[in-house]
Amino acid sequence: MSTIPNTQNGQVSMKFVTLVSIVAALGGLLFGFDTAVVSGAIGFMKQRFALNELEVGWAVSSLIIGCIAGAAVSGMLSDRFGRKKVLIAAAALFIIGSVGSAIPATFTGYIIARMIGGIGIGITSTLCPLYNAEIAPARYRGRLVALNQFATVTGIFLVYFVNSGIAGYADDAWNIATGWRWMFGVGVLPGLLFLVLLFFVPESPRWLIKQGRPVDALPILLKIHGDDLARQEVLDIKESFKQENASLRQLFSPGLRTALLVGVVLAVLQQVTGINAIMYYAPEIFKEAGAGTNASLVQTILVGLINFLFTILALWLIDKAGRKALLLVGSALMTVSLLVIGIAFHSGQTSGPLVLVFILIYVAAFAISLGPVVWVLLSEIFPNRIRGRATAIASMSLWAADYIVSQSFPPMLNTAGPAMTFWIFGALSLVTFLFTWRVVPETKGKSLEEIEAVWSAKAKAETGDQPTLAAAVD
Repeated sequence: MSTIPNTQNGQVSMKFVTLVSIVAALGGLLFGFDTAVVSGAIGFMKQRFALNELEVGWAVSSLIIGCIAGAAVSGMLSDRFGRKKVLIAAAALFIIGSVGSAIPATFTGYIIARMIGGIGIGITSTLCPLYNAEIAPARYRGRLVALNQFATVTGIFLVYFVNSGIAGYADDAWNIATGWRWMFGVGVLPGLLFLVLLFFVPESPRWLIKQGRPVDALPILLKIHGDDLARQEVLDIKESFKQENASLRQLFSPGLRTALLVGVVLAVLQQVTGINAIMYYAPEIFKEAGAGTNASLVQTILVGLINFLFTILALWLIDKAGRKALLLVGSALMTVSLLVIGIAFHSGQTSGPLVLVFILIYVAAFAISLGPVVWVLLSEIFPNRIRGRATAIASMSLWAADYIVSQSFPPMLNTAGPAMTFWIFGALSLVTFLFTWRVVPETKGKSLEEIEAVWSAKAKAETGDQPTLAAAVD
């Protein structure tokens, strides 16, 4: 089995770790597929069920309601039953949701199925990055956790072609009656693959140690680290649990409440800086800028391609440049891009390529920063014992912000206008830059236990005890 030398004594078995992380990241593929598939189906569904505008919005956003519910329970369930078992249950829910979305006789049946699938997506979006973080060696954790975001954008990108292929198979009458059902039904295939492969991955070693099962955790850590580092890792993890209470209330204690603040604020900022408004409504934005229907669809595919390619770049950068550096560069570029887009709409200079170019710059900047980095940070900044529940709080906040943005963007575009809308997103990108600069710590290369020690040191500094946070980081 291939190995790569670690920074300490021992070997990192990258073959084993990467294979396990890829399986877990398939949850991201389901996430991307299910959030984007409705974009190709909704036009045909509108005619099939004679939907009004309110019902069209509900057809899109009902999944997100399920995601919020899934994220809310994911931490509690995974802390009790284990990461692996809950992910298996989530895969089953996704399959049920895909089948149910494909076969309903009524619109109500579709909504129920989408919510069931959404619960599965909410769970996987929370637990897959968390699971990867708990498996991965510190040196490679960023890129392995970011595989989840890469799988997500891959799912989004691929579903454009799946929808296009199904829609082009026959005429509109067939698509209204049957085609849209196949779009949702195809989701069963990645769902089944994810479900089957999950039976071949191990449980999280940190969860096993939390349950008082270090003997079961050690063989997994031996495959990851080699003998010396694995045994030391078991001792470090056990020590971290001794220093914590099991209560979620500890998150609001000095030091750790900063971790909760970082997690929740970054989760919300990932959404309110406008990415899903652009991804969901890109064709309408390009039409506002003067593009025709066909041109706007081509430009939308280009947006998806840029998102895909720069997410690949992020996988290479995240463990080299670091989380904080990527967030600073990305949010700065997003701020400038959104400012320029707003100026273009305000001045009426939208007929040329300017708007397209800066939207692509914005998407590229997001894809190397807030897109993957937020999920990585959410999976690694919380203490071992309450990581599941704390990550669930942040993930639930992210999905709630996604719902608010997806619902508010169309009326905001109509009332405030595109210029003001993009300036608002730009102002929130500036907030992201400032918040990252002042509050977010760098976690590159640190073990989960070392990151936890940073918050413990901050707690001591806030209560007047020593050492200081700066000392802990050093």
